[in-house]
Amino acid sequence: MDNTRLIKDRYNRIQRAVNLEKQDRIPVVLEYSGFASHITGTPMAEYISSPSNATDIMVQAYQMIGQADAINYGSFYPYGLCELFGAKVKIPGYDLPDNDMWQVVETEVMKSEDYDKILEMGWEPFFNGFMAEKILKDADQRLMNASRKTIDVRKKWAKIGVPVLSGGDITTPFDFLCGARSLEKFFMDLIQIPEKIKNVMDEMVTHLATLKCRQAREKGYSMIWVGGWRTAPCMISPQMWDRFVWPYFTRIVNEVVDEGLIAILHLDSNWTRELKRFRELPERKMIMALDGDTDIFQAKKVLGNNLCIMGDVPPGLLAFGTKDEVSTYCGKLINKLGPEGFILHSGCDIPTNAKLENVQAMVETVL
Repeated sequence: MDNTRLIKDRYNRIQRAVNLEKQDRIPVVLEYSGFASHITGTPMAEYISSPSNATDIMVQAYQMIGQADAINYGSFYPYGLCELFGAKVKIPGYDLPDNDMWQVVETEVMKSEDYDKILEMGWEPFFNGFMAEKILKDADQRLMNASRKTIDVRKKWAKIGVPVLSGGDITTPFDFLCGARSLEKFFMDLIQIPEKIKNVMDEMVTHLATLKCRQAREKGYSMIWVGGWRTAPCMISPQMWDRFVWPYFTRIVNEVVDEGLIAILHLDSNWTRELKRFRELPERKMIMALDGDTDIFQAKKVLGNNLCIMGDVPPGLLAFGTKDEVSTYCGKLINKLGPEGFILHSGCDIPTNAKLENVQAMVETVL
């Protein structure tokens, strides 16, 4: 089968899962970054040295794993995490030894007086200055320069017949501010100056999705990643979640859908408490990607008629389990969550130290 036909067949299988339609088989999607460095024997500093290099090594890793239906994101750039977390990132080969993992730094980069600056200046001018002066000022300029070389990620993956799903990343106001202020400081802000935080979030949310959606469409993507981690209901009370998380999360998702894109809801940590709220969002326009903390079987029970569920082979199982254990867990997911409206996937990223044979076993369960 030629690559164009292969991409079409694989993507259609994903689309049928999103539409909750009957399938020829359960689709399986891969998501990894550091794992590619690990299984190809590439030093981490070399792997992240440019987006082009990272993409090539990720493709090499895919070919070692086997015939999955798609890759969730097709390249990796560690400083891209700065925009999602509002935080500095330490880099192997610059801040860290060559073969260490990159590290998001939990510290108070944004000060409380910056809330007033956002309200005075507007979000985009503040954000641009904040990133340049507070986050990326001490970044590795070699890597910064390498990131400016445009690459066609979809084209690189198309050469081996693999569709790339996500065309960009969108975070929520809560997640960004929590990373920029640091968790402890931000949670105190929510208690001490809640109205100001709400006003800041109202300003931020009008800017977070528009550019990302346009860029995704221009590059030919049909999906975009919408992330939540510290927005997880297990982190905060129902009252605070209703005020500071859900209105902004739903606005972003609805904007993505209105732009004609499918939202990949990357939900880290435990969202079980609020699963029923996702019935408020557009049906059959989303993929709910769970990492193992949320009860995926309860998610299917509550939302199986509304959206596609993706997950949630545990990182610990992929790293420390056996092939048989991985196959058994994947079989449980397939039997209880499929065949319609389910995509087999790791719980969040495949961990860097996962065993190749275990990832292969995950893929083989659906073939």
